[in-house]
Formats: sequence, C-alpha cells, structure tokens
Amino acid sequence: MSDADIGGFSSSALDYYPATASEPFHARFHGTISTELPPNQPQVQRTGYAGWRTRDMRPTIFGRSLWDIDPYTYCALRVKSDGRNYFVNVQTESVVPTDLHQHRLHARRPGQWETVLINWNEFVRTNHGIVVEPQSEMMRQKVKSIGISLIDRIPGPFDLSISRIWATNGLTEEDKKEFGDQDGLEFGQVGGTTSIKGTLRNEKVV
Repeated sequence: MSDADIGGFSSSALDYYPATASEPFHARFHGTISTELPPNQPQVQRTGYAGWRTRDMRPTIFGRSLWDIDPYTYCALRVKSDGRNYFVNVQTESVVPTDLHQHRLHARRPGQWETVLINWNEFVRTNHGIVVEPQSEMMRQKVKSIGISLIDRIPGPFDLSISRIWATNGLTEEDKKEFGDQDGLEFGQVGGTTSIKGTLRNEKVV
C-alpha cells in the first residue's frame, strides 16, 4: 500500500526472501517515497507514505479470528532497518474501524539485524495519522492486524527487512542465544510474499 492508491507517486513492495547461510528468512519492505501531488486531483492534499499490514485471519465457526495479546507486555520485532522513521501499527476491533495504535520503530543499528521491544502500553491511538483525544486503551484481546508504515514524507528510497514479529514478556535465554543481541513468543513469522503467518511460539497457534 502507498499513496499510489490515491494517485500519488510513491511505490512500495513487500518481497519474501528465504533463509540463507548469512540471512534469516524475511520480508523486505522497500520502495520510494514521493511527495508529488497528482495533477487534476485537488481533493488529494497529502502524499508521501507507504505501508503494509498482515492479512485478516480466516474466520472460524465461532466467528472472526483475532489475536489475544493481553498476557504479554511487549511487541518484539526482528528487523534490519535503513534508519528511516518507521511506525508499527496495530489495528483492533474497535468502535472506530479506522483507528490505529501506533508507535515509532526505534532501530538503533541501521544495516544490521536487531530485536526491538515496544511496550504495548506505549502505543498511541491515532486516526489517519492524527493523535485521537481522549486516548483509549488498546483492545489487546481483539487484535486484527499488525503492520509497519513509513510516513515521514521524506522523498527517496526506503528499505526495511522484517524477519519476525511476536508478543512477549521479555526475551528468553533461547531467544538471546539465537538473536545474540537483546531481548521472545512468536506473534508473527514471515510466511509468504505479502503476509505474516501469526503464530505464538511456545504457546499456541492463532
């Protein structure tokens, strides 16, 4: 998804890369941001963004399938960033369907794989990129999707690789050995070209 959907000139892709001897399996979110406005479309006042989100899970005989992240403290992401200002977006089954809970993805080592932890309590409720007041607590028992966007409106290329997204109460010793840098429970694992397969490692498949 990008502003190309409304006539803009940004481009984005989410490509799947299998594991190699030096790289884990991962999705590569990349493209180019443009702030150029489309001609002859005065209703379009703002461009310069791109993003993606997980697909909705298939419904069951009991209704819509949702993630319950309430038992967990953090959102963890295994990423390799180019240093741009990405946001993590969480969509829940809230009263306002267009609401998102967002948090900046603070990557500390651009160009290197690292694990980033974000406390679920620190996500901010927004609507179309604008902070909503009054704030309301995220409906953690009813998470529909999670994704990443780039909305800094700085023209030029971007490149972010994502290996895993999961909910956790802190990295286990196993995770620390595997990741080698810091603080894991699998919330997402790259499973295709445009989707992330939702699983909970050491817990249950959702």
